[in-house]
Amino acid sequence: MKLIVGLGNPGIEYQFTPHNLGFLTIDRIANGLGIEVRNRQCRALTARATIDTKTTAGEPVILAKPETYMNLSGLSVRELVEEHQIDVTRDLIVIYDELDLPWGSLRVRPKGSAAGHNGTIDVIEKIGTQEFPRIRLGVHPGHSLPSGKDYLLSRFTRQQTETLDAFVDLAADATESIIAEGVEKSMTKFNRRAQGNTNEEE
Repeated sequence: MKLIVGLGNPGIEYQFTPHNLGFLTIDRIANGLGIEVRNRQCRALTARATIDTKTTAGEPVILAKPETYMNLSGLSVRELVEEHQIDVTRDLIVIYDELDLPWGSLRVRPKGSAAGHNGTIDVIEKIGTQEFPRIRLGVHPGHSLPSGKDYLLSRFTRQQTETLDAFVDLAADATESIIAEGVEKSMTKFNRRAQGNTNEEE
């Protein structure tokens, strides 16, 4: 069983903000599977599903959106991991926004530091390891920001909204690729070279 967690903040006021790309990706995956992420479990909204792969007729997955707010995401992830006995190095996938990468870029990684992302910092702290697969979704707008926090919690710009669907579709495809083909092949297939400052830690 795979546990796929998108990070974000609950509440309509945060729904369409850069910090909620993880939630939006989970919803897009669920929509593609014809399900809704609405069950409450382990301080998260969850849904069960199966995703077809090359080797199995249906890989069981749990989709999850922690309701603890971003900075305490690890509380929910830890409870989900324990409840479902998830091997985090193999069967956990965490999806989140990355301010160090430009808007529209995507990086699949098998492990790595949080690179300053508060939600990921808490996940690493609570589950006790940084060795879990993740998908980092670039959100930097390409110009200087007086406040990264304010930007992350602000609504998408008109330009971002125009490309949002394609971006979230790409993130959902990358998630399903990790399940079907593994992290290494998905890195080759989906990672996009980003311009400017990036964090390349593994």
